[in-house]
Amino acid sequence: MVTPASVLLTVMAHPDDAELWAGGTIARHVHDGGAAIIAVPHRDAVRDAEAAAGASILGAGLYLMEQLSVSIVTAVLREVRPDVLITHPASDIHPEHRQCAEAVLSALPDVVIATGHPKRAYHSDGYNNLDREGHPLRLPTIIDVSAHWPAKISALRAHASQPIIDHFGPMAEALGRLHGRRINSAHAEAFRAVPILGQLPAAAGL
Repeated sequence: MVTPASVLLTVMAHPDDAELWAGGTIARHVHDGGAAIIAVPHRDAVRDAEAAAGASILGAGLYLMEQLSVSIVTAVLREVRPDVLITHPASDIHPEHRQCAEAVLSALPDVVIATGHPKRAYHSDGYNNLDREGHPLRLPTIIDVSAHWPAKISALRAHASQPIIDHFGPMAEALGRLHGRRINSAHAEAFRAVPILGQLPAAAGL
């Protein structure tokens, strides 16, 4: 159950990553009364504008980081103080996704000790649900995003400079249906809880 004060933060490597891996979950969180912020590194005028457009469609705010580093991620976490955090898998195929995940994981302990936030953290899906070794990512937390799928796809298509129609869009659809079948829904997104100071969330959902 999302409370009005609940803040969801995604820290991702690329301007379209939040939409691709967690767009439906972001839209659902906002619809249920929470707030959402997408943090991604600054790229260029075109991609930054696309990131702003995609975030707006999902109802989220946008935080443009100067670069991906532990110190900057730490500053973002301290400023936003999210209740829920989503980032890439540490075993992601993409090296920049792994760099992002490592920066987040490095920042988490001191930030949580200092602020008490985030309360819960999760790894997202990756390309075709595979890790860097070619094994399926283990993502036991499944979020039904069927009602918010159109918003996710619309936000993803805001990134017109990227190969959305021929590449990322079809992959998103395939993954959404794959995870949806696991809970008998049309579309779902999947995540794995990250231990925070050795503790995992008690609840099954985000």
